[in-house]
Amino acid sequence: MSVQAACDRIQSPDPKLLAKAQARLDCLTKPQGSLGRLEEVAARYVMMTGELKPAIPRGVVFTFAADHGVTKEGVSAYPREVTPQMVLNFLRGGAGVNVLARHAGVGVRVVDIGVDHDFGTLPDLISKKVMRGTRNLLVEPAMTRAEAEQSVLIGVELATQAAQEGIGLIGTGDMGIGNTTPSAAITAVMTGRPVSDVTGRGTGIDDAGHARKVAVIQQALDLHRPDRSDALDVLAKVGGLDIGGLVGLILGAAAARVPVVLDGFIAGAAALIAVGLQPRCREYLIASHRSVERGHAAIFDHLGVRPLLDLDLRLGEGTGACLGMSLVCAALKIYTEMATFGEAGVSEKA
Repeated sequence: MSVQAACDRIQSPDPKLLAKAQARLDCLTKPQGSLGRLEEVAARYVMMTGELKPAIPRGVVFTFAADHGVTKEGVSAYPREVTPQMVLNFLRGGAGVNVLARHAGVGVRVVDIGVDHDFGTLPDLISKKVMRGTRNLLVEPAMTRAEAEQSVLIGVELATQAAQEGIGLIGTGDMGIGNTTPSAAITAVMTGRPVSDVTGRGTGIDDAGHARKVAVIQQALDLHRPDRSDALDVLAKVGGLDIGGLVGLILGAAAARVPVVLDGFIAGAAALIAVGLQPRCREYLIASHRSVERGHAAIFDHLGVRPLLDLDLRLGEGTGACLGMSLVCAALKIYTEMATFGEAGVSEKA
């Protein structure tokens, strides 16, 4: 399958289903609209899936791990070696995403799509390594177009398999030291905003590090001149393998009519590429939270989506997605378990 073929499989949801779901919500034993965004989430889930009486979905977060060549430029507060160390922590269940996934009752699937480490055979690690990290985007394209496409198709494959297993809600996760740098580069290109407006401090770099990070991204964009009208070109030149995997995850889930709960800034950058490839996939996105990364707001403005939470999170991994998935399930329980006025024998307003 090609990326274009994956995009072509995505169909727009039927807005009539949104109206039908809202009609049920309006009949529940509460003032109309009194559960706010929870009602919106429930109605959108019905529209996305086409299920007027949905079961509470099984949820899975896919955490894509990859290294980034641009870390050679001192854009992160942590060394590259942390990426494989954190992958092992995920597999042991000791990371933030594992804790919040257990709380939310969702699974975590860890994908090695480009870590610069030989893990050997580990039973719970999904090994899909395209290469051992991207190249240094300051001096050469991060990936070839073929490598970028391969990373996207891996995500499509994993989402498709999950849907076939009966997974009804997919969350995005990421792990890759340095990955806020390609994410900021993608955000600047796809939104048309200045690099300085969309580049944050990532893992916590100081003022000098932040200035260096902004300069690295600007120089990379000046060198490679990624084509905003060709989202795969942008991904290849200044993106990352983890981001590419998330792009494919969004496309594959949308094609299967499985809602996607976005995590933070890296997931947002992936959503920009996915929507650039196929605008229809935007209808299947649920933004879990607003990151403290300054470019995240620009992503929401560009995509026209509103996050559910604003908790000053900036960890990644899929932590925010877990919380968002819990809210989606809460919204669906309201929709399916709450009595209508007629069922409860409660008088409606005069």
